Amino acid sequence: MSDDTGTPTPSIPTADTPGPRPEEIRFFGTTWVDHSGHYGLRRAAVGIGALALAVAGCFVLRFAYQGLAMADVGSLVNVLLVAAFAICSALGFSRTWGAFSERPDPEKQASLRGFLAIGFVGVLLAYALRCVTEAPGEKLRRREYETARDQYERRTKRRTGNPSKKKSGGRQRKG
Repeated sequence: MSDDTGTPTPSIPTADTPGPRPEEIRFFGTTWVDHSGHYGLRRAAVGIGALALAVAGCFVLRFAYQGLAMADVGSLVNVLLVAAFAICSALGFSRTWGAFSERPDPEKQASLRGFLAIGFVGVLLAYALRCVTEAPGEKLRRREYETARDQYERRTKRRTGNPSKKKSGGRQRKG
């Protein structure tokens, strides 16, 4: 199989073909392997959806801030609230962006779950920005899948043929 430029595109193995299988990505399944199944539209929809949710989240945060301002809790609480959401959003963005290129430590990720929930705007912005170039996590999954495929091909090439029928290249028996 090849695309319009003539370069071969990888094919997705089916259940009856041997070898490694690509890992699914949320909202994309395995269409990221060969960019089939309206991959471009899905990427645009995920990016626009993440951006729309981030904007909606900013409005919710604005209403929460206005509620505190109306309650007249004081300027210190207002400053702390804005700082907390800004720091958590920055942390959420950087953690999510980094998770697209290397697998995060599951224990560390679980311990940061609260910060990521508070900084949901940063997480959503990371998703929206990544969708501009690729499906979120596609580069990591592609690298892992190609490595697994190469290792599988090397293992199967070494085992081809019956080893007892190979010619001996070394000493010959006298006799």
